[in-house]
Formats: sequence, structure tokens, C-alpha cells
Amino acid sequence: MRAVHHMRGTARRDTAGPAATAGVAALAAMVALQVASGVSADPARFVTPIVIALAASAVAFAAAARGPARALAAFAAAALTGYAAEAVGAATGVPFGAYRYTDVLWPKLGAVPLAVCVAWGGMGLAGYGVGRAIAPRWAVPLGAAALTAWDLFLDPQMLRLGLWTWAEAGPYRGVPLSNFAGWLLVSLLVMAVIRAILGAPGRLAGPVALYTAMAAMETLAFAAVFQPRDPLVAAAGGLAMGGFAAAAWWRLRGAATPPGPAAERARAGQGRRPWPG
Repeated sequence: MRAVHHMRGTARRDTAGPAATAGVAALAAMVALQVASGVSADPARFVTPIVIALAASAVAFAAAARGPARALAAFAAAALTGYAAEAVGAATGVPFGAYRYTDVLWPKLGAVPLAVCVAWGGMGLAGYGVGRAIAPRWAVPLGAAALTAWDLFLDPQMLRLGLWTWAEAGPYRGVPLSNFAGWLLVSLLVMAVIRAILGAPGRLAGPVALYTAMAAMETLAFAAVFQPRDPLVAAAGGLAMGGFAAAAWWRLRGAATPPGPAAERARAGQGRRPWPG
């Protein structure tokens, strides 16, 4: 049994490097596509390629941490959870509020564009990595909040592109507040299924970098690229996603800092046999 575990560990290490490289390449492609979208006269046609690059990067980084099988299973479970929530939401208005998808995004599975499901899976993995980086014990609620913060950008942008419409406009750039409550609820489910499959990944810098890149690109787009510019959305989304990204990097930095002499002495003392008594 020990030999089997050793072989699995060796195989995972052998694939970690190439998977991480693929994650970086897909992340670079996503950024390039977002730049192209920002200067295009038809930015809606870039939505699906951006989402595919996002998902590819997230799955590759997860594969570097926990192996390809678990990474793909976690992504699929998150995407299916997102699809189920969107299908119920489009049909009943629960839990997001009454809305419908237009015919801009194709292909669709029922009333839901497949790109939306892929986005739930990709950013779900990134959000989970952020949550685990900040506080592993609270990865599910923190990851859910980090994923919901993304929607401060996503919904206003997709409404601009005409990808979906709300039955009744809400106070945040036309988005009802019920949408964010629904996002948090669904995000909790997404984080729970990812944790059940992915467990405790050892490599978190990749997902945090992906989340950070998304936060930076969206902030820049709303602040300086989109016409008309929207400082409110840039500030709200930038502060929310930026706060989670900064906290994650801070904790990762602390985890990478070598312990001081006192910590080393304490650690060495833990291995000594206690006094008999």
C-alpha cells in the first residue's frame, strides 16, 4: 500500500510542472483575449473564448496541485452545480431573481448558455484557491464570498453586452440585490463540491494569480476602457476582489517565509521525548 501511495505521489509530481506551465499559458491567453475584447467593436464575441481560457487555466493549476483526474472532476462538479442553479433560476426566478438569457451566447443547453456553466467551474476553482489561501478551515465561505465579489463586475458587464436581461431593474447598475444573495448561496454549493473532490491542494499561487488577473483586468476595463466608463463598478468590484486577492497573497507570503530561530527551536523540541512522570 505504501508503494502505491509513493507511485501516485511520484506521478503527481511528474505532471505538476507541465500542468502549472499550461496554467500560466492559458492565463496569458485569457489576458490577451480580454485586451482584444476591450478594443473590439464587438466584444460579445470574445466572451466564450475568454471563459474557455479561464477554465483551462483554472483546471491546469488545480491539476498541478491535485492531479488531472481530481482537477477535471472538481471543475465538472462545479460547472454542473452552476448549470443546475442557472436552469432553475431561469425557469423560476429562484435564487437570483427573475431574468432570462438572450440569444447572444451559443451554444445553449436548454435556456442556459454553456459558457455560463464553464465560467462557474473556472472561477469556482479560482475562488476556492483564494479561500484556502486565506484560511483553509474557512475555505468554503471565503471562497464563496470571493466568487460573489466577481459578480460585482460580471453582471454589469454582461448587461452592457446584452447577454441577459432582468425582469425588474435593481439598484446596482440595473442588477437586483437578490442576485447577489443568490450568487452567494450558489457559490457556497460550488465551494462545497469542489472541497469534497479537490480536498486540500498544496499549490495555491496559480489560482490566486488567476483570480488577481481577473480582478485587475475588470477594474482597468471599467475605470478606463469601457465606454462610458463606470467608476462605481470599478471601485466596488476592484475593492471587493482586490481585497480577497491581497489577503490571499499576504497569507501565501507568510506561509513561504522561513520560520525564525524561536520557531525552529520550538519545532525541534516537538520531536523530543517528554519527561517521564
